[in-house]
Amino acid sequence: MGLTREETHNTIKEQFSDSVVREELGGPDPFLVIRGDALEAIAYFCRDDGRLEFDLLSCISGVDYPDRNVIEVIYCLDSTSLGHRLILKVELPRDEPTVATVESVWRTADWHERETFDLVGVDFAGHHNLVRILCAEDWEGHPLRKDYVIPETYHGIKNVIY
Repeated sequence: MGLTREETHNTIKEQFSDSVVREELGGPDPFLVIRGDALEAIAYFCRDDGRLEFDLLSCISGVDYPDRNVIEVIYCLDSTSLGHRLILKVELPRDEPTVATVESVWRTADWHERETFDLVGVDFAGHHNLVRILCAEDWEGHPLRKDYVIPETYHGIKNVIY
């Protein structure tokens, strides 16, 4: 049986006390906000520590918060052997959202990071092939940014907005 979310959070906070920005235990999905420069070390710890064993990165998402001038990157981790989960968040400056890739920790990060790059504009430093995955290669902008304006045409084709 896996750890409770509070026990999971405490395990990480004990090891990386200076890197945990804040903790949220309420709501349906408790999370830890961590410093971006500590992401890779925390990711390896989450995967390799026997109490945690987060062997699956199930999702990476990006959310634009222009009112706070922040892009938030959310990492959803699961332990398939212990049956628990963890959500980590990294807050990045909106004008230059860059954080290290976690491809070397979880191979599934490859496509998740590419999607977050494509739609929100997060640069995953060190990613082996950070190119668009959903939008055309020459598409301008990042469609999930709050200030994104859909172009009227693309290569002479009218964009239909529903």
